[in-house]
Amino acid sequence: MAIVINMPRLSDTMEEGTVAKWLKNVGDKIEEGDILAEIETDKATMEFESFNEGTLLHIGIAEGDGAPVDTLLAIIGDEGEDISGLLNGSGVSAEEPAVVEEAIEEVVSTTESVEIPEGVVIINMPRLSDTMEEGTVAAWLKNVGDKVEEGDILAEIETDKATMEFESFNEGTLLHIGIAEGEGAPVDTLLAIIGPAGTNVDGLLNGVPVAAPKEATVAVEKTAETKVVPANEATSVPDGQRVFASPLAKKIAKDKGVNLRDIKGSGDHGRIVKKDVEGYTPSQSASVEPVVATTAIASAAQLILPVGEESSEEVKNSSMRKTIAKVLVNSKTTAPHFYLTIEVDMDNAKASRAQINGLPDTKVSFNDLVVKACAMALQKHPQVNTSWNGDTTRYNKHISVGVAVAVDEGLVVPVLKFTDQMSLSQIGASVKELAGKARNKKLTPAEMEGSTFTVSNLGMFGITEFTSIINQPNSAILSVGAIVQKPVVKNGEIVVGNTMKVTLACDHRTVDGAVGAQFLMTLRSFLENPVTMLA
Repeated sequence: MAIVINMPRLSDTMEEGTVAKWLKNVGDKIEEGDILAEIETDKATMEFESFNEGTLLHIGIAEGDGAPVDTLLAIIGDEGEDISGLLNGSGVSAEEPAVVEEAIEEVVSTTESVEIPEGVVIINMPRLSDTMEEGTVAAWLKNVGDKVEEGDILAEIETDKATMEFESFNEGTLLHIGIAEGEGAPVDTLLAIIGPAGTNVDGLLNGVPVAAPKEATVAVEKTAETKVVPANEATSVPDGQRVFASPLAKKIAKDKGVNLRDIKGSGDHGRIVKKDVEGYTPSQSASVEPVVATTAIASAAQLILPVGEESSEEVKNSSMRKTIAKVLVNSKTTAPHFYLTIEVDMDNAKASRAQINGLPDTKVSFNDLVVKACAMALQKHPQVNTSWNGDTTRYNKHISVGVAVAVDEGLVVPVLKFTDQMSLSQIGASVKELAGKARNKKLTPAEMEGSTFTVSNLGMFGITEFTSIINQPNSAILSVGAIVQKPVVKNGEIVVGNTMKVTLACDHRTVDGAVGAQFLMTLRSFLENPVTMLA
């Protein structure tokens, strides 16, 4: 199925881009992560990578030519696919011409009615990932009135993928903050205004939509008066105030079990950076006052019925949490799920894993064995390695297994590309690396796309059996439970065995019951005789 790729917005002020160079030609095979072209923006020349795979069927903008953002850049699809309908119907944009003209007129009229003072730059909420629709300001690293240099980090912005540092491409004074800390707003909403110190931007604000309420903006500006710390003066953060630290510094502090409030930041405005955490030595003077309860108080407490006040707290959903919810609801309501469960004898798997891990520099988990077995079973049952596309069913010739990883705000699924071609040790190393990046919010969009099948494992939490929601566009997902010891019958005798339950959730539009059952039989065969996976 052909995919239309439009000219991306690669900077916060980009309105059009110029194709400096095409790195792929029409007819070339495209893999996820391949660099399609070098695109010149108003800031720099940047590499633009593909988030899709297929054949490059059409180039919409020739080398050296420029075009507005969202203009048709290229079309990727199946080799030989007819795209004449797309070209005739889309023109040069993915939107309807009437809608585009209306949007242009609205922008023009708004611009004409607002006079932008000389030297003033409006910064909008940037699109920091290909699927980002809104962002949340996790932290402002500059306050109203601060001097901003080109390259300074303005804020940490939480997208649906990760929390990212957003740097300024301009220099001047931060005149206005449009979105308060903790607030979210759609892409292209007013984020900040930078310009010469003392410039009056009240008239400009009246003509530009601001996401945060006026009261919230004022609060940020007032707080700025008390937060400003000279850049060359290190300071620790009192209780009750937000800790300003880089994402890397936060990660290192968490790994070391260090409280960021105890660290003096040497960065811009007291911001804590990597070297501050690495060079921090905990004070030995800190002490905790013991809580003393007398026998009389304890006895009296037993005679008094508990009296309390009902309370609750509204916590704003993060962009990642909302995206996960949207995807899961769509899958559960559009794909007719059914579930098949089997129990697997894991005695041989335990013995094989012990032998494998006895080799130098080798470490594989039971989940790695399951992933490898799934990839090999998919080779024998291609119907499970499919995607439902409405009028057609896509049979994926490649096998890429997604491995669900739990993070603080939900679940992400990094993908092992071409899993069937990987050894057990390669699978183990890749899963460990991707899981670490997932928990640190460092996964790239390309590392989370392109799965043809998914594995979700809750066995490490003691869960023996569960069902999962299909990770679309996959047709199936395998839920893996814990390995438990229980009495089993072998050779007519009751003995202690090690068993594991796995449940396959199938999309009934593409996978029938018999097909799913045959897949599980093959999977069981590989897991109960791991040597067959190595032959």
